[in-house]
Amino acid sequence: MKKINFKNLDLDLFYEKLDNGLEIFVLPKTNVNNIYVTFNTKYGSNISEFKPIDKDKMIKVPLGIAHFLEHKMFEQEDGSDIFSFYSERGADCNANTNYTKTTYLFSCPNFFKENMDMLLDYVQAPYFTDENVDKEKGIITQEIKMYQDMPGTMIYDKIIENTFKIHPMKHPIIGDIENINKITKEDLYTCYNTFYHPSNMFVVVTGNVDAEEVINVIRENQNKKEFKKEEKIKIKSYNEPKEVAKKNDEIKLNVSIPKCAICYKLKIEKNIQNIFYLLTLFDCKFSSTSEFVHNLLEEKIINDTLAVDFDDSTDYILMFVLGESTNPQTLLDKIKKEMQDLNISKTDFERKKKVLLSSIIYMTENIFSLNSNITSDIIKYGKFNDNKYNDIKNLNYKDFMNFIKKIDFKNNTTLIINPKN
Repeated sequence: MKKINFKNLDLDLFYEKLDNGLEIFVLPKTNVNNIYVTFNTKYGSNISEFKPIDKDKMIKVPLGIAHFLEHKMFEQEDGSDIFSFYSERGADCNANTNYTKTTYLFSCPNFFKENMDMLLDYVQAPYFTDENVDKEKGIITQEIKMYQDMPGTMIYDKIIENTFKIHPMKHPIIGDIENINKITKEDLYTCYNTFYHPSNMFVVVTGNVDAEEVINVIRENQNKKEFKKEEKIKIKSYNEPKEVAKKNDEIKLNVSIPKCAICYKLKIEKNIQNIFYLLTLFDCKFSSTSEFVHNLLEEKIINDTLAVDFDDSTDYILMFVLGESTNPQTLLDKIKKEMQDLNISKTDFERKKKVLLSSIIYMTENIFSLNSNITSDIIKYGKFNDNKYNDIKNLNYKDFMNFIKKIDFKNNTTLIINPKN
C-alpha cells in the first residue's frame, strides 16, 4: 500500500493495485460519519469505435450504449433489487455516465463491507437478455423524449453538436432513439467484456474508513473471482478539425425568456495550469462581480447573472458562457466583444487566485468533492495530482497574461433558444 500526501493539506491518500489490475484509492476522513464509494470504468459515450477483446477488427457500436449499459448493470439474474439492498442498510446507491467514464456509487454510515461487496458483485455480474434489453429501450426512449423538452439539457447538447465535426462528443451521452433501438444484448456484452475488466477500472473511497481494512475487503472480494488476462484496449482516435461545425444556430423550446450560449473551442495544451488560467480569465470577465455583468444588468440586457462552464473531455478545451435575455443576439455580440479585450488587472487576478485556493481547502472538508476530484484526475491525466494547492499558489500574473494573449478566441459557436410561441 502506497501513501500519497496532499501537499500543504492535512490529508493522506492510500493507493493499491491488485493482481487483476484494479486500482484502489482510499482517503480516510475520521472527522465525518459518512463513507462515499465510487467504482469507475474508463468508458463513456466518447468511445463508439474500438477493437473488442479477442477480436482483430475495429467495430462501431450504437450511440448511447455506454449509458444503456449502466442502466442494465442493475438487472440481476436472481431478480434481486439492488436499490432495496442498499436502502435496507441505510445507504444510497446510484450510477452515472458521462463522456469519459461510467461510475457506480454508494454512500453509507455503516455496513461498509456488505455494501462494498454488493457494489463489486453486481457490477461484475452482467445479465443481459433479449427481453430485458427490449424493455430498457422503452425506458430510455422516454428519457430521451423528456430531455428533449428540457432547455437546460438541450442548450448543452445542441451547442456541443455544433462545436464538433466528427468527434463522438457531438452526440448526446444518452444517444438517440434510432441508435437505442439498434442495441442488442450481444452489443452490451461486447462493450462490457472490453471495458469492464478490472484493469480498466478503479475504486475511490473517501470518508470515515481505515485504508488497510478497505483494501483488504476489496482484495478478498476480488480474489474469489476469475478474470481474463488483461489486454490493451484499442480505441479509434479522431483528428477533429479546429473549426466548429456550425457558427450560429437557433432552436425553439418551451421557454418564457430566450436562452443563449457561446462555446469557445480551444486547442491548447491540456494541463492544470492552463485550465486554471482559462477559468480565471472567464471568471474575471463573466462572474457576478464583474464590471461586464454589472453593466448588462444596468442596461437591462440580462435579469440575472451569467453562467460559465468548461469541458476538457477531448483534445480541445471548451469554454461556455450561458445566459438569459430578451435580446439574446445583443448579449452574444457583447460577450464576443468583451473577449476581444484580454486586459485583466493584477488585482483581479490575485483575487480570483485566492478564491481558487479557498475552493481547494473547502474541497478537503467534503468527502463527495474529494472523491470527485480524485476520480476526475485519474480519468483526465491517468494519475492523481497531489500538488494542486501548490499548482494554484504558483500561478503568476505575468505567465497568465502571456498565456491568454496567445489564444485565438475567434473559433466559437453560438446558440439561441427562443420561445415556441
